[in-house]
Amino acid sequence: MAAVDVVDCYVAALPGASGRRLARGEWGLTVAAQQAAGWPLDVGLRLSQGLLTARAHALDSPTGLDPWMLLWWNRQTRLARFGATGDRAVWVHADLIAAGVDEQAVDRLLGLVVEGAVNVREAQRRGRGARGPGGEIG
Repeated sequence: MAAVDVVDCYVAALPGASGRRLARGEWGLTVAAQQAAGWPLDVGLRLSQGLLTARAHALDSPTGLDPWMLLWWNRQTRLARFGATGDRAVWVHADLIAAGVDEQAVDRLLGLVVEGAVNVREAQRRGRGARGPGGEIG
């Protein structure tokens, strides 16, 4: 089965309205706040140039975190890694070679991205007194 069809089937089987196809080779899913450390986590999937890429915006800013910790975490992970934008937003990225992708590989890829985002959100919460991304109590 082609990678695009595997991901289509995986996303379509997600419970509720959490998964959606955005275009051919692009999907989005939302992890509920209860499973994503206090606020919803939107994850994008894209199949392009032989890679299946997952990306999730984890934090608006690394306030309360040591940014060097993210580099250290990158050395501890497989497939997934942390990155930052010019305005300091923290993202989690992961890639797989699309050839031979099955639903188990898609699930693992997404699981690692979500796990990374949840871990960095929880680390930030601990670092600044259990406050959420906008400063509200989580």
